[in-house]
Amino acid sequence: MLREAYCPSCGRQPVVKYPNNKPVADFFCVGCSEEYELKSKNGLVGNKIVDGAYRTMLEKILLETAPNFLFLNYDPQNLKVNNFFVIPKHFFTTEVVEKRKPLSPTARRAGWVGCNILLKNIPASGKIHLIRDGVIQPQEDVTSTWRKTLFLRGQSIEKKGWFIDIMNCIEKLQLKTFTLSDVYQFEKELALKHPLNKHIRDKIRQQLQMLRDRNYLEFTGKGTYSCLRE
Repeated sequence: MLREAYCPSCGRQPVVKYPNNKPVADFFCVGCSEEYELKSKNGLVGNKIVDGAYRTMLEKILLETAPNFLFLNYDPQNLKVNNFFVIPKHFFTTEVVEKRKPLSPTARRAGWVGCNILLKNIPASGKIHLIRDGVIQPQEDVTSTWRKTLFLRGQSIEKKGWFIDIMNCIEKLQLKTFTLSDVYQFEKELALKHPLNKHIRDKIRQQLQMLRDRNYLEFTGKGTYSCLRE
């Protein structure tokens, strides 16, 4: 499968496999050096994906050394790939990682703590499909969607978290065009997530303006925005 895949970032082919037991990632692009970790599953991907050590993953996120993640689900009976998508590393925040229970005292690695990747906390714009429901997506759409959110790279964890929170709020609206007032309905939800911020509405307006400036949204006037991510 990976012999036929291309890099979602630059579109080059092939994506090359690292030697076994490489601690950083599974694959890398010879063109742009983006690194990828592959997670595959028989059946539906679901809302959670089991990953490695919890502490290690948190360190990678905080140090911005986490790889991009490729997710593949397949039908072994029909030898068919159903979905194949990538989550760029700039969508990973601490809220995407869930701590699992330590292994029992009788386990070989007693006390080891793993983690889950919470796909439900990642906006749709952060799940870029190369194959969706068995259909190969146009390569130009894949690389274009990748580029639209590159502004998240290099942002602090706090700033990145706010961007992603607002992206998720917009997607919950399920509207192509929406108003500032529509997003204000998430004020209480955002206040719970950001208890130190006492000016949530001001922050919402700021984030929408910044998403506009980064060509993620279009401002159409009179407090109205239009989605450009699709």
